[in-house]
Amino acid sequence: MTIDPILELQHISKVYAGVPVLKDVSFACQRGQVHALVGENGAGKSTLMKIVAGAVQPNGGTITFKGETFSHLNTRLALDKGISIIYQELALIPHMTVAENIFLGREQRTSLGFTRQKLMMDEAAALLQRLGVQIDPRTPAGELTVARQQMVEIAKSLSRNADLIIMDEPSAILAGQELEQLFQIIETLTQAGVTIIYISHRLDEVFQIAKNVTVLKDGELVGTAPIEQLNRARLVEMMVGRSLDEVFPKSKHAIGDPVLVAENLSTQTLKQASFTLHAGEIVGVAGMVGSGRTELARAIFGADALQTGHITLKGVPFAPRGPQQAIENGVTLVPEDRKQQGLFTGLSIRHNITLPILKRLTRWGMVDRKAENDVIARAKSDLSINMASPELEAQFLSGGNQQKVVLAKWLQILPSVIILDEPTRGIDVGAKFEIYQLMRQLNEKGVAILMISSELVEVLGMSDRILVMQDGRIVGELAGEQVSEQAVITLATTHREGMSA
Repeated sequence: MTIDPILELQHISKVYAGVPVLKDVSFACQRGQVHALVGENGAGKSTLMKIVAGAVQPNGGTITFKGETFSHLNTRLALDKGISIIYQELALIPHMTVAENIFLGREQRTSLGFTRQKLMMDEAAALLQRLGVQIDPRTPAGELTVARQQMVEIAKSLSRNADLIIMDEPSAILAGQELEQLFQIIETLTQAGVTIIYISHRLDEVFQIAKNVTVLKDGELVGTAPIEQLNRARLVEMMVGRSLDEVFPKSKHAIGDPVLVAENLSTQTLKQASFTLHAGEIVGVAGMVGSGRTELARAIFGADALQTGHITLKGVPFAPRGPQQAIENGVTLVPEDRKQQGLFTGLSIRHNITLPILKRLTRWGMVDRKAENDVIARAKSDLSINMASPELEAQFLSGGNQQKVVLAKWLQILPSVIILDEPTRGIDVGAKFEIYQLMRQLNEKGVAILMISSELVEVLGMSDRILVMQDGRIVGELAGEQVSEQAVITLATTHREGMSA
């Protein structure tokens, strides 16, 4: 029996300033299913979904929703018809309550025009309960975590009786229990007949929750297929146009001498952590959210004061009183939040890359522009940074190129140790592969890398050794044949005597 799709896009095209960004894209979504939309940054995913949500007008093609065909939609019409979109940048008003945000623009009012606050609170509470979320509807939205704000956005969609909810990178800021809660909510919605279009760079999630997958590349449709007809390698090949063979680049050289030795490091959250990092190796750090991985990085980088323990760097005692001293000694940190902590997004690419070596580039109080240009040209070539101009503000780069700029900045000081905290978060598959290759190139030059990642596949694929953390402690080290997904998960989740629950 053939089931009519709830949404069918036919020959959608979009042109910006004479440049085509969508070219003859057609695909359909079935009611009550999760349909994943994947592709590299710039593939056209978000533009296509904005067209469906009425925020962008197409230059050609048609949209058929619940049997009704449109040449285009506007946002009000899309909402009225049952189409809702949750953008990656959430749109709640911080000082307004959860209930007020859910019913914003559709407030329940009395015949005299007064807002029916209690009715709105009760209906908001019922919506949140339907999602299995414990949030007080009277709470100002700005007091919620980003994960809980996202749940409010979903409740807002339900309040509009949405039949189709588009989620643009909903898991980019989630991990662990919060991510599982999102998946449970999605399952609840699909069982109730709601269709979800799910945009994500995390392929593990696609295989976990999607029934069908559509792949875009350079604004064109590569194909749509049921998830059971695909494997990870095939999906990656469809996305990037080449086979990555599902193989992470491995070390091709001998591991060198110890570079950094940490013994019994303790901070407010870190507990007696000890490990050794050798020249030319990648040591992965795995663990659940809150296990102490980022705190380990901060302790080594001098961002958190040590209460006990000591560090030696190249055989010399190393006790940085702050990040500046760590940097001066060749220890750098690429933080998990590159926009807030790794970049000056309002400054140019040029200034971001050369900032750590400004003194080196300055002659008689003036920046040597030729030397600076040489640095930028070398960084662009070595890291394959895709930029229209060095004067472009960093905020306008893709996630992958922003991460390359952060790396380029720290490589100027010729570090001996690089700490990478979530190095590929929010980055598409093709850019991930380039970051992995760069990490191995740094290894070949003798740079030691400590890599923290929530993506277990990444930890398993890139690490020469793996440290597993739980409750602020390093509870195990895995190498060689010991390494497996099960071994990491067991160490990360098994309660140990003497540890707090």
